[in-house]
Amino acid sequence: MISTISARRYAQAIFQIAQAKNNLDEWKKELRKLADLMKDREIVDLIDHPKVSFNLKAELIKQKLNTSNELVLNLCYLLILKGRIKNAEQIADEYDQLVDEQRGIKHAVVTTAVPLDENDKQKITGQLEKITGRKVTVKLKVNPSILGGIVARIEDTLIDGSIRNKLELLRKDLVEATK
Repeated sequence: MISTISARRYAQAIFQIAQAKNNLDEWKKELRKLADLMKDREIVDLIDHPKVSFNLKAELIKQKLNTSNELVLNLCYLLILKGRIKNAEQIADEYDQLVDEQRGIKHAVVTTAVPLDENDKQKITGQLEKITGRKVTVKLKVNPSILGGIVARIEDTLIDGSIRNKLELLRKDLVEATK
C-alpha cells in the first residue's frame, strides 16, 4: 500500500513536469524503459546491495537507460537514494493512468471464464466505450470460477455479467419466493 501511495506521488510530480515541458509521451517512453530495466533481477540485486556505492549504481542506470534526458536521470538517482527504484513499474503505471485520464481514456479490467481472441476483445471494448462514452483500453484476465459471461471493472464501476452472478441472483430469488 505504501509503495502505491509513493508511486502515485512520484507519478503526479513527473506528470506536472512533463505537462509543463509538453513532453508527456517522451516521459511515458522513458518510464516504461526504466520499469522494464527493473525487471532484470541482476540489476535490481546490484542496486539493492548496500555495499555498492551510489556512484556505481547511478552509472549502471545511466548506461542501461541510454537516455539524454537529464530530468529522467535525476529521477532515477532520486529513486535510488530513496530506495524506491524497485517501484519503477508502479510509477510508470500510475503515470500512464494520469496521461490517459488527461486524454479521456478509461481503463477496464475484463475477466472472462475462458481466454478471448482479438475479435471478441474488440467487441467488448466497443460495448464498454458505448457505456462510458469515452475511449477504453481493456486488460483481459481469465478466471474459470465465473463460469461464463464477463465481469468488467472500470475504475470504481463493476459490471457483473457472469453466469456465477446470475445463478447467485436466481438462488436469492428462489429463497425469497419460498419464504
